Amino acid sequence: MIKSAYIHIPFCKKICSYCDFCKVFYKENLVLQYLDVLEKQIKNEYEGDILSTIYIGGGTPSSLSTAALEKLFTILQVLQKGKNAEYTIECNIEDITEEKISIFKKYGINRISIGIQTFQLKYLTLLERNHTYQEVIEKINLLKQYGFFNINIDLMYAFNGQTIEEVKEDLHLFLTLDVPHISTYSLIIEPHTKLYIKEYENIEEDMDAEMYNFICNTLKQNYYEHYEVSNFAKKGYESRHNLTYWNHDFYYGFGAGTSGYIKDTRYENTRSVPTYIKDNTKKEEYLIDKKESIYEEIMLGFRKIKGISKRKFYDKYNQKLEHFESIKKLIQENKILENEEYIYINPKYVYVMNEFLVTILRDLEGVKYE
Repeated sequence: MIKSAYIHIPFCKKICSYCDFCKVFYKENLVLQYLDVLEKQIKNEYEGDILSTIYIGGGTPSSLSTAALEKLFTILQVLQKGKNAEYTIECNIEDITEEKISIFKKYGINRISIGIQTFQLKYLTLLERNHTYQEVIEKINLLKQYGFFNINIDLMYAFNGQTIEEVKEDLHLFLTLDVPHISTYSLIIEPHTKLYIKEYENIEEDMDAEMYNFICNTLKQNYYEHYEVSNFAKKGYESRHNLTYWNHDFYYGFGAGTSGYIKDTRYENTRSVPTYIKDNTKKEEYLIDKKESIYEEIMLGFRKIKGISKRKFYDKYNQKLEHFESIKKLIQENKILENEEYIYINPKYVYVMNEFLVTILRDLEGVKYE
């Protein structure tokens, strides 16, 4: 059964310098054409599953006009939501108005994710964003007045030249916003982004790690549970949609630039918005065999701080994760830990977990799969 759906809205009023997601500049006529094809794709591919989570991402979904938002949500009403389903939309601060909040409320949105990134003016300028702390707190208070309390905000760090004191200042301001979920991201320079073209350099790895550990410790001291490598939540406010990915569950992907995972088949939709609008939605699809499925289960599962369920892994693959030689070796070295239910990365090594994953996945090449 498929319990989640991701919908991509690739339109932005402004393109951020670090963004490598599928996106184009906003044009209302293009948006309406895109929504027509999106509606067709959903009708063709959605099989009537009762969904526990729906996530509208981008791009900037909140950049849509009120008329386009109404059209989008009308299209999405075909998706059946289960009781207490999590229904998220990504927003930019400058798009949050009472009129749009009312539309969110009307169609059942109950979680808002806001890309704040930083309050440091020089880094906002670098990212080509332009909000202020006062504007952010006013808009978040407005959301709360309308009953939206399940709010995520994104924190970005590890800018070249950034200091721990600057991270501390950002964190302090983020905490004053009193929201239950914070996602943290080290700035990564992706190919084809404006920062990449300008040859912007990454921060030193040691400083990146120091900032990461400082953020983790500070958020935990403020009663946020560190439940995934980059995500922190107050009790009961974990992102149920993102847990779909980390639990390696099936999900729909609708819209340009998305991927989906259904019945052991992964598919990717074209990243080209003009191609998508011509109704050429699919780029490619491929079957995930048992070997690749185990790879993905481990890579995604170890992102969760509590790790991978031994029982669920065995039920799914008829193999015990703790019996793999590389896992046994890492447990002996105290780099991976286990309890009765889970195997998980030692919290001291979460930041460098990719080194362990490379070792594990290399060793799994020699395992025989039934």
